[in-house]
Order: sequence, then C-alpha cells, then structure tokens
Amino acid sequence: MITVTEATAAAEPLKRLSDAGVSIWLDDLSRKRIASGNLAELVAAKHVVGVTTNPSIFQAAIGSGEGYEEQLADLAARGVTVDEAVRMMTTADVRDAADILRPVHEATHGRDGRVSIEVDPRLAHRTRATVAEAKQLAWLVDRPNVMIKIPATDAGLPAITEVIGRGISVNVTLIFSLERYRQVMDAYLAGLEKANAAGLDLSTIHSVASFFVSRVDSEIDKRLTKLGTDEALGLKGRAALANARLAYEAYEEVFAGERWLALARAGANEQRPLWASTGVKDPAYKDTLYVDELVAPGTVNTMPEATLDATADHGDIRGDAVTGGYVQARADLDAVERLGISYDEVVKQLENEGVAKFETAWVDLLEAVATSLRNKGVDGE
Repeated sequence: MITVTEATAAAEPLKRLSDAGVSIWLDDLSRKRIASGNLAELVAAKHVVGVTTNPSIFQAAIGSGEGYEEQLADLAARGVTVDEAVRMMTTADVRDAADILRPVHEATHGRDGRVSIEVDPRLAHRTRATVAEAKQLAWLVDRPNVMIKIPATDAGLPAITEVIGRGISVNVTLIFSLERYRQVMDAYLAGLEKANAAGLDLSTIHSVASFFVSRVDSEIDKRLTKLGTDEALGLKGRAALANARLAYEAYEEVFAGERWLALARAGANEQRPLWASTGVKDPAYKDTLYVDELVAPGTVNTMPEATLDATADHGDIRGDAVTGGYVQARADLDAVERLGISYDEVVKQLENEGVAKFETAWVDLLEAVATSLRNKGVDGE
C-alpha cells in the first residue's frame, strides 16, 4: 500500500499538473486493477480523475484471463455469442470503474470522473451502426459518467453529431490532423444544437476530443531519419508537439466564436482537448515529454501507468507550455513540409493505421474469448 508520506512526495508534479488545469486520466483498465483497489489508490494518491479504454487495452486485460474466469464460465453455460460475451465483460469493467470514479464526477459537476468505452472498431466506417452501438453501450453501462468513444473517421463525424444530439457524452478518438479536429468540433457543436432543439439539458452533455500525439513523431521522425540531413535530424521530436499546440489554438478559436457562445448561454460544456498516445515511443526522448510540454488549461492528458509514474517521479511541470508556442509550432510543421514530407499524407496514414490497429486488437480479443468459451463449455458438460 502507498503511505501518506510516499503518496504526497510522489504526487507533487501531478498536483502541479492538476493545478495548471490539466485533468489526469489513466489510459488503462483491467478487472485486476479494479478488484485490487489499485484504481481507487490512483484516484486517491495520484490525482487520477478519469479512465480511458480502447480495444488494445481490453485485449491485454481479458486476454490474460485474470479475474474473468468465473464470468467466462457463466457466459459459456448460457451459450452466449462471442460478441455478447466481450461486451458483457467490458461493460462490467467500465461500470465498476465508473462507480469508483463517481465521487469525482459529482465533485466536478460531471467534468471529470469519466470512464470511456469504445464502439466496436469494425464499425468505424458505418455511421448508422456506430450510432446504434453507442446507444447500446450507454444503456449497458448505465452510468452518468460513462463516455462513448467514437473514432473521428468520415463516417464517425455524423455519428458524433447524432449521439451528442441524443444527450450521450462522447470521447472522440483517433484524431491526428488539424483539419479533422476542426471537423470534430463542428460535429460536436452540431450535436449540441440538435440536443438543444430537442429540449435536452445541455449541461449534462460532456465531450473530449482525443488528439493523438506520439504516433505523429514516430512516423515523421522515421521519414526525417531516412532523409538524414542535419536539417532533417534537427526537426526530430518536434512535429507532434507542434501539431498538438496548433490543435489547442484551433480549440481556443472555435470555443470563443459566436456559435459556441450561443450554446454556452444555453448551458453547454466545452469539448475539451485530450492528449492521447502520450507514452513516448522513442527512448531517446524524455519519458514525460508529452506531459511536460503539453500543459494547458482546460485539457485532459490520458497516460499509460508508466507515464503516470514517470510524471509523478520526475515530471517537469512549469505551467502553460502551449499557448505561447503557436508561431514556432507552425514554423516546425512548415519546415517538415519543405523537406518533402507531406503532413496530409502522414495524418491520413496514421488515421487508417489507428483504425486497423484497434480492429485487429478487437478481432484478437474475440478469438481469445471464443477459445475460452469453448473450453469452459467443455469443462462444464
């Protein structure tokens, strides 16, 4: 167990991060983490005020089998389908996590204390199916602090509007480009307008826009390394931060406009930028790079536990590291473009790869659960 003294000392950089206006969410969930009390400890000792999940996270958690044996046996005895079994297990975990975070949700009037669960990634290019799945997940979890994750694909954008318009809070995921991010904010505002026209209470609807960070550096750095010039190598590790900072500039612009202000007067909440994929992929970079350098008020940073622990231990939190850097950010991306690396090509590739990665993880999870259900069924006969 974490002692009070140890927790206080370890959490100092996390407290500074929280005091700077950044909500700290954990990018991980498992039944073991819930049952052991670990999630509750992180909330109590490390300023964690939210949880995000994705298909890869559930694949790792349920694929291990730890903590899921009894439920798998019950599901096998009932003869449920593999898809139903996966949804019963994932929504149970999200429901339990939401209950742990419910006091945070109430204390922050719904702003934090959120737990996200993603629609089936195989539906990423099907609008109507995504909406139906989002409604089903919200019903299954049945907690006011759940957020339904919808990918920011072409088909996902109208789904976001429809789901927000029904009063369901949404975490928009897999955003890589500035253009797509503006489309996401537009989809959110359109959803709020739809909800308002339907007479819904806008103050109960929340949303975050998950802007992915480290994967941008991974792809652009690879191309810069291949070029190999001093100029190219000097730009490594700068594109992802530049991209995120310009996203925050877009956020400031949209949520100061008249369209937003009209909704704000009706009680609406801003859609906060969420920095996702904040674990550093290149060991040459400081392991808290995408935390230290993306401090800005009104944001969320969702971290894998390794990044959370690193930030608690040696994070360098100096206050707002974003709003003064727009000119340099634009210059960094322009410099990358001048070297022949297409920004549009990179972000489109990353979006496609992101959807494919989650789909693969989901299929692998389904196959693992199918095997478990077959084995449990044989054992129980």
